[in-house]
Amino acid sequence: MSTPSSAVDPIATIMVIDDHPLLRRGVRQLLDMEDDLQLIYETGSPQEGIQQAVALEPDMLLLDMNMPDMSGLETLKHLRDAGYGGRIIMYTVSDQEDDVVDALRGGADGYLLKDMEPEDMVHQLRQAAKGRMVISENLTALLAQALRNQRGASPAPSSASLTQREKEILRELSAGMSNKLIARKLGITEGTVKVHVKHLLKKLHLRSRVEAAVWAVQEGLS
Repeated sequence: MSTPSSAVDPIATIMVIDDHPLLRRGVRQLLDMEDDLQLIYETGSPQEGIQQAVALEPDMLLLDMNMPDMSGLETLKHLRDAGYGGRIIMYTVSDQEDDVVDALRGGADGYLLKDMEPEDMVHQLRQAAKGRMVISENLTALLAQALRNQRGASPAPSSASLTQREKEILRELSAGMSNKLIARKLGITEGTVKVHVKHLLKKLHLRSRVEAAVWAVQEGLS
């Protein structure tokens, strides 16, 4: 199951917040087989998870959507409000389009379903560690349709008004790249990338980088 890792690959630290002990144990056993992915903390308590995420600053956090004390979306908001800046990946059984859209708009960096194959999960976690947005493959069409529905009567997006630099950044967004990685690739500052993203979203009448990424893929601009 384990894929050989390069000797120079950095170790990505991971934390899990999920109220199912068997799930947490399964994730630990899976990651124990990988040299470049290290589970450093697990908990079934969202409140404890928020505290430990801020204290330990793991590179990535796997977050369940449905928990009894605090929902995954609420936990996501508290994590971001508390200053946690790592990658947050929703890891859930819910394939409801509202959950997917709300999570990504709320600051999640990915949305993975728990029924995925272990090898696929490891691959997706490695992609997330590189700064890419990760979404279970069978959710892509659902997400695209949900975003089309929610745009409603808004003007149809068009790339005609975008500058060349904005088009370059849009292509990187469609590949799931973070602002930091886009800045590094294009040789500009992360702050400049943020400004360009803000402008291109306004021009395209879109509300989030996720919408922009999905739209760009649909339009063949990636």
